Amino acid sequence: MARSIALDLLAASSRTRAQLAEAMKRRGVPDDVAAEVLDRFSEVGLIDDAAFAASWVSSRRAGRGLAPRALANELRKKGVAEPLIADAVSAVGRDDVEATARTLVRGRAKATVGLPTQVRVRRLSGMLARKGYPGDIALRAVRDVLAEEQVDVAGEFGREVADQIASADL
Repeated sequence: MARSIALDLLAASSRTRAQLAEAMKRRGVPDDVAAEVLDRFSEVGLIDDAAFAASWVSSRRAGRGLAPRALANELRKKGVAEPLIADAVSAVGRDDVEATARTLVRGRAKATVGLPTQVRVRRLSGMLARKGYPGDIALRAVRDVLAEEQVDVAGEFGREVADQIASADL
């Protein structure tokens, strides 16, 4: 029974060892039987929490633009061990995080056109904060994108305004 529970879940999508153990526990599988099945599945490579964590980080960054902090929290909820989380999240470089933040802000900034600058900054940085971005990266990304907009709209005069926005204390 424990094998079929694990195989059915793994056939649908990758799972962590903790997720499979929890599913077996809910179905009344004794802990020692579940541990034996999970150990065997780990030996043959059907369960690999490190590979799961790396895949999760890659797909959630690409699909939702999540920052390392949010990715680590999601992996914790899935029962991945801290060292594996650290390894998976460390693969994301600071430059990648900043580039993703700017891309997210560019996409969302269009919806805030016409609002006062402080409102735009608050909304855009809040969106990044909810995705796990640190405050310094969020504010820098917002400033950069808003400055780019000013240059695009007003040409050379916009560069002057963009420089003012980039140096402002928002």
